[in-house]
Amino acid sequence: MKLTMWQRFTAPFVEPYVRYQHADVLHATRLGVAVILALLVNKVTNLPHGEWTTITVFIILGLLQYQGAIYTKAKERVLGTLLGIGAALGVLWFSQNVGAWLWVDYALIGLISGIIGYLAVRQLGYTGLLTGITMLMIVSDLGHSSIGQDGIYRALNILLGTGVAVAVTLVLPLKSTLMWRFLLSSNLDACSSLYASVGNHIDTADGMTQDLAQPPNPVAFSVDGVPVNKTLVTALQQINKRLLAVRPHIAATASESGIKKETLETIQRTHRNIIGTIDLLLSAAPRLANIDIDDENHTLLIHYQHELTQAMQHMAAVLRSPSDEMFRPITRIAVSEYPSVQHLAFEWQGYFWLTQTLQTQLQQLSDLLQTTKPHWYAASGLSYQRREQRRIKQQGGETDLHL
Repeated sequence: MKLTMWQRFTAPFVEPYVRYQHADVLHATRLGVAVILALLVNKVTNLPHGEWTTITVFIILGLLQYQGAIYTKAKERVLGTLLGIGAALGVLWFSQNVGAWLWVDYALIGLISGIIGYLAVRQLGYTGLLTGITMLMIVSDLGHSSIGQDGIYRALNILLGTGVAVAVTLVLPLKSTLMWRFLLSSNLDACSSLYASVGNHIDTADGMTQDLAQPPNPVAFSVDGVPVNKTLVTALQQINKRLLAVRPHIAATASESGIKKETLETIQRTHRNIIGTIDLLLSAAPRLANIDIDDENHTLLIHYQHELTQAMQHMAAVLRSPSDEMFRPITRIAVSEYPSVQHLAFEWQGYFWLTQTLQTQLQQLSDLLQTTKPHWYAASGLSYQRREQRRIKQQGGETDLHL
């Protein structure tokens, strides 16, 4: 179904997967809108020190694209501001009602600042930093009667700026959980394509043994007598780039979904191991071209690799799907049921072992994703699920889950 011009224009705003593909542009648009709204809020409220509203918007949204990270930053900023106001009001009360000498007030401010610094390092982090900054904005000069009032206004503008930043993220959300799903899905799709190129070497292995004049398939690594395929090199670079891009989403996804961070780290580690194993298979496959293998085991390996390729494509499809689909078993093939593999040349046995390792890693990833699915599926948002299901139905009801 061909998209209209209007559908193409609105897709980044209404379709989460397209939003993921244009996240940088959408982030820039959202930040610009948030700053404009902050300026309008300043105009309406007319509070002194209104610049802190726009400054706060930039601090929260400037380097953060995704809801989980933004909400965490906003929560820390609000909590730090409120705690700072409380600490400052306590100092002002002490100064006006108890304090006899200025140095006593300064000693109290220094003591509280030390306690805040200790807690910031030990536990509070950014919240502790904001507590100290807000307190000092209010009590930094006890000799001036207006300093406390100015500090309160600054704190109120910080809270307004935080509210504007959060409101804009609700209108144009970029959920870390969705981004995590889509990045992992894209990498599994890319890995399946890369792994299929490994199968091309195996499919042609017999022909190459019989006709050594036939040029070998190019690879992504420097192997004697085999040309390097720049397309595979680029594909590997993109896969590793996406692998690194997943890292910043782990903490925010844990916050949004309720999945333990340790579990997400295990998924990330398995994800990385799968890429590493495919790396090894890609470098090993061309070396097998001139080593004999019988027809039975050659056919077994072709089917084995075909099923693993489809398994990766299916996992990617389930991760992208707005429906509550199940992850199926990786393959029905068990190499242990084929004792003839143990009598192959050492190089072929090693290749089968690497393929079994990939199967184990894929099954581990599939099990982890299935176990955690209730959390990350719910955290993706009902609006996303319904919108995507409606879009798929309008486009003919076809998905890629038939694999």
